[in-house]
Amino acid sequence: MNGAQLFIYALPAFAVLMFVEWIEYRRDPDRPANGYSGRDTASNIATYLLGRFLKPVLQYLIPFSAVVVAAAITPLHLSPHSWWVWVLGLVVTDFCYYWAHRADHRVRLLWTSHSVHHSSQYFNLSTAIRLPWVHPAASIVRGFAWVPAALLGLPPWMIFLLQTIGLLYQFPIHTQRIDTLPRPIEFLFNTPAHHRIHHGSNQPYIDKNYGGVFIIWDRMFGSFAAQSEPIRYGLTKNIDTDNPLKVNYHELGVLISDVRHANTWKGRLGYIFGPPGWSETMRPETVPALATESAVKGSVAA
Repeated sequence: MNGAQLFIYALPAFAVLMFVEWIEYRRDPDRPANGYSGRDTASNIATYLLGRFLKPVLQYLIPFSAVVVAAAITPLHLSPHSWWVWVLGLVVTDFCYYWAHRADHRVRLLWTSHSVHHSSQYFNLSTAIRLPWVHPAASIVRGFAWVPAALLGLPPWMIFLLQTIGLLYQFPIHTQRIDTLPRPIEFLFNTPAHHRIHHGSNQPYIDKNYGGVFIIWDRMFGSFAAQSEPIRYGLTKNIDTDNPLKVNYHELGVLISDVRHANTWKGRLGYIFGPPGWSETMRPETVPALATESAVKGSVAA
């Protein structure tokens, strides 16, 4: 079974869980205002379904896979018939995901794609399927994050399958209906409490809790945050649209405009590979502040 098949089999479960969450939300007299919006949910579902049709287009445009190339040249080859290889693979691929996800927020080219997922001002299970469509350049660059897993000897098909399992794990943590889980689970694993913070667009939550399956990576590398104030979801400057096409390509359009109007090659490269919010006219002394306090989610409407 490959990753695409897993997603197809998961669709009925996604639908049931989203419906149950919506029913519980409607029954709750203290339901949060940022829990649900009919238009937003419809946009999330439309974005996901259209993305399923467009996914083959991306695979056609990008026949190259850095993971496949790395697996072909590495002298190491681990057998998928050993149980410990699967355990190792889950940990290693999730570690790679942490750094890919961190780059999604710190490299604007990657943010043009990942900002789609963060652009909803509501947080519920349907937010999990608000995923980007065809972003070839971002996909090629991002794919290199899993090269270390291939160099360690993990088969490419196993890497892709474990990536999909990691994404499926993240579906149920996009909810406000679950408060916190037992402390050992909260310490080691990504949970709804941790992931709500990741979707926060207010300080001190920006650029926090990148983990996929495990939150331990954030604890190790200084990107962990616990909730200390109410969470505001979305972007620091919201795009205020439910149009799936605009949701997917607004930030890419702004990036292209910034590059076109840049005065120097340093500026053009900065807009592409610098952090979201970076500006050619920014004074050097403001760069450290950008790295810690910038609207990494805010360049979408800059």
